[in-house]
Parts: sequence; C-alpha cells; structure tokens
Amino acid sequence: MEKNSPQRNYAAVILVFLIFWVISLLTNILGALNPDIIQSFHLSLAMVAFLPFSFFIAYGVMSIPAGIMLEKLSEKPVLVASFFLAFLASLLFALLPKFSVALPSLFLIGIGMAMLQVAINPLLRASGGEEHFAFFSVFAQLIFGSASWISPHIYSYLVLNLKDYAGGGNALISMLAQVVPPHLPWISLYWVFAAVSLAMVIVIILYRLPKVELKEDEKAGAYEAYAQLFRSKTVILFFIGIFAYVGTEQGVANWISKFLQTYHGLRPEIEGANAVAGFWGLMTIGCAIGLILLKLMDCRWVLVGAAICAMITLTLALFGPVGVSKVAFPWIGFFASVMWSIIFSLALNSVDKHHGSFSGILCTGIIGGAIVPLIVGWIGDHLGLRFGLLFIYITLGYILSIGFWARPLIKNATVWGNNQ
Repeated sequence: MEKNSPQRNYAAVILVFLIFWVISLLTNILGALNPDIIQSFHLSLAMVAFLPFSFFIAYGVMSIPAGIMLEKLSEKPVLVASFFLAFLASLLFALLPKFSVALPSLFLIGIGMAMLQVAINPLLRASGGEEHFAFFSVFAQLIFGSASWISPHIYSYLVLNLKDYAGGGNALISMLAQVVPPHLPWISLYWVFAAVSLAMVIVIILYRLPKVELKEDEKAGAYEAYAQLFRSKTVILFFIGIFAYVGTEQGVANWISKFLQTYHGLRPEIEGANAVAGFWGLMTIGCAIGLILLKLMDCRWVLVGAAICAMITLTLALFGPVGVSKVAFPWIGFFASVMWSIIFSLALNSVDKHHGSFSGILCTGIIGGAIVPLIVGWIGDHLGLRFGLLFIYITLGYILSIGFWARPLIKNATVWGNNQ
C-alpha cells in the first residue's frame, strides 16, 4: 500500500466523476425532446427514431477504435478531442437547427461520448487505486444517473421560460433568447451543451492528469484476439445481451414523453419531462439498492427478478390509466438499473482471457440503443406507438433468459460465501 499511495490522485477521481456527469447530461435527453422534435420538424415516429440511431450507432463504430487510440495517444488527447468534437457538433446544431443537421451532429456527439467511455475507466482505476475501483465505479454510475435526472428538468426550465419570451428574465434566459429561434425553444439545450463541452475542453487542457499504465485486460487487443472471441457462442450471446439491455433502456426512455402525450394528453415540457426524469432518477436509486441485493444472492437471480418486474411495470405503463401509466414508466428504470452491470460482469466472468477485447465487443453492443427505438418507431407508425412498445417484451425476454443459461467461471461473492 505504501508504494502505491503516491499514485493516488483524488482530484483526478473528481474530474472523472465530472466527465461521467457531462456524458449523461448530453446522452439521455432525447426522450424528453422527442415530442418537440416531432412537432418542430413534422416527423413520423420512425424518422424521429433516427436521432437516437445516429447517436448510438457511433458507439458501434467507435468503441474498438477508441481503445486503439487510447493505447497510442494516452488519455489526455483522447479526452480533449472527445469534448471538442461534442462542442463543435452541439454548436453546429444550435446554429443550424434542421433535421438534416441533427443526424450528423448527434453522430459526432456519439463518437465523442464513445471515446470518453473507453478512456475514463482506466483513468479512474489509476487515480483512485485498484483497491477502490469497484466502489468508485458504482459511485460514478450514481453520478451518471443524477445528470440523467437533471437534464429533463433543465429542458423544462428553458422551454417554459423561452416559449413566447417577451423580455425580462435572468441573464441566461435573456442571452439564449437572442440566439434561439422563438419557435424552437428546445434548441437552447444545444447551446448549453456546447458551452459545457467547451468548458470541459479547457478544464482538461489545464489539468495535469496522472500517467496511466493500461493493464492487460484493459488493452484493446490484437486482431487475432477479436477473431477468436467472435468464434465463441458465449461472446455472441452476451453481445446480444448488451444489445438487448441498451435497446430496452433507450427504447423505453425515448418514447415515454411521446406516449404520455399521445395516449393521455400530457404536456411534454411538464409531465413528460418529469416522467423521463423519474425514469433516470429511479434507475439511480435502483443501482444503489442493487448493490445490496448482489451481496445477498446470485446475480443471475437478481437479473431474473428485475426482468420479470420490468415486464410487469411495462404492462402497467402501456395499458394502465393515466395515473398508473405516468408512475409505471419511471419504475421500469428502477428495475432496469441492475441489468447492465450484471450482464457485463457475467460476460467477462464467462471467459478466461482477452477481457479487454471482449469489453470492446460488449461496448459495441450499445448500438442496441440505436436499433430498438427505430424498430419501435417504425412499428408505431404503422400500428400505433403502444403496439410498437410491445417490442420491448422481446428484449426483456432475452435479458430474462440470461439468468437461466449464463454459466460464469466465477460467481459474484455474497455475504454467505465466495461462491466461486
């Protein structure tokens, strides 16, 4: 412990937490914006679903190349480039608020976020110490969830104050009113995103980051490692698991506000935004409670229980009356909260080598967040959004199945024993 202590840099840990917070702020706002985007650009459900598609497909394109970049360039250039790309993309959409501009803008923001996701975990391990890595990782997820809860409230505040703006208000609102089209008050969010991204560029340039030596299981790996992994049935099944989870998360979150508006007449900037915020807020709370459950029982049974409860709450959200629906949607987030970490850990614990390359493959599965909302929107255009959201039962069903067929080499440790 003594020889390692000089390497601990808790200021860098705080910086990583801040990066997690900003990633979440930029990533999980589309669900709240969907009704306004549909109205502003006169889009079908399938067309608006191309927005999350453009964002999340970037993870499929960039996750593995970002790992290679990290090994060649180190963390600081990757972090600076990521946020500068997010700044340029946000500014582009803020200046040219058109649907044709939104797609490449969100793709570029997604590229930046994928690069950040790859870079910050090794940095967190090196800054906080390996012995604290698990704790700090979970705490980072809680911070991530808090920003997802806050961003719909920021949207609500800006839209309500900029809509029919007639002067007055605080300095922020007055300044945004000068640059935001009166009929597109939600575009103000992208001015905020541009400012936040630029601020992060400056902070990272000025900050002296600790040197990070990547462990073998954090390196991207050679072509041969990927070829070997892709021949494994286990790898493919868990890739589909990550695809199904992110598809479930984004497939629900992206359509909550539009569903409540369509079937219950609720306002996107108030009740819709609150429901989306509640989804991410309860996901954060569920993450904390999940930590306790994972110390009491096999993670596979936690996953099974979470999937069944998510199916029940999805049913209540889709077919219940307005009071039940607007409460049930956020609770889907609560039950989904443990799914990512359990699927990811079961996957890595099911192979005995090439963990870094496998992690890159799993992160590529985040493209589920691009594909599933698009499928829901396409079905929704033809049969109605309620029918489209029935597709989420398929992804939840696959997640449920993982709890029965997963055979990890190492089981999660509980208070009752090591379980290896």
